[in-house]
Amino acid sequence: MDSLAAAPGTGPATSPLPVLRPTRVRKSFADLPTNRTLVMGILNVTPDSFSDGGRFATADDAIAEGLRMHYAGADIVDVGGESTRPNAQQTTVEEEQQRILPVVAALVKAGALVSVDTMHAATAAKAIDAGAAIVNDVSGLDFDPEMPSLIAERGVPYVLMHSRGNAQTMDSLTDYDDVVEDVIAELMSVRDKFYEAGVSAEQIILDPGIGFAKKGDHNWELLRSLERFEVLGHRILVGASRKSFLGTLLSTAGKAAAPAERNSATIAVSTLAAAGGAWCVRVHDVGPNLDAVKVAASWTK
Repeated sequence: MDSLAAAPGTGPATSPLPVLRPTRVRKSFADLPTNRTLVMGILNVTPDSFSDGGRFATADDAIAEGLRMHYAGADIVDVGGESTRPNAQQTTVEEEQQRILPVVAALVKAGALVSVDTMHAATAAKAIDAGAAIVNDVSGLDFDPEMPSLIAERGVPYVLMHSRGNAQTMDSLTDYDDVVEDVIAELMSVRDKFYEAGVSAEQIILDPGIGFAKKGDHNWELLRSLERFEVLGHRILVGASRKSFLGTLLSTAGKAAAPAERNSATIAVSTLAAAGGAWCVRVHDVGPNLDAVKVAASWTK
């Protein structure tokens, strides 16, 4: 099979992309398992993400990693081109698209179900054109005003995550009266804006935003309270993989564990989140977390 040259609208690729395995049947949202929590693999096509920044910054490396996730059993591969770690520098929409669109198109061609991790409606639109089936938006309260109408028009599932501010300001916006009640209220206020634009309830997936404008104790309280999100009538996505509150938990001699040392704790969170009813967990290491959600499914039958 010929390698894929470029995604629609991106111009020529900067380097040849790897030859893909023959496409079997393209996975669709309707094909996802319903008897267990899903696993979404994190694919950061960035030089500066907190956990794996720079490892998959080229199209070739990102596609290879996305294929590894896909063949390891990832239900969804989540492709992002802009780091959202605290104090990360903003990326232009043009640069974000150049990073991710060839990757999205190649993974879709290989049969993967792809979500696009973006805060920008223009990028989401082009990623959908390239085959992305889900939009995963971490912008929270400061969403792109064009996003609701785009999601309504395209009819794709949309992950609405809670956050305040941006990468430069989120750590200063962590005051809550009751973190669970406040996060729910703020999510509902944004959800209503999407409803007003014509987005259906079935399209909305809620993410409590672990680590985004949250202190460590806030994250644990949100994880302990997943059932309070479930009663809102939407699927719940949990993204805790390798985050700093786990590093703090695993501190040795006052030094937080590095991101690469947080995998076992991530697996534990995935198991508990799955047992608690999460629709999907978003993780860096697909295989062990897939095992974890399968154990949780059998445990809670």
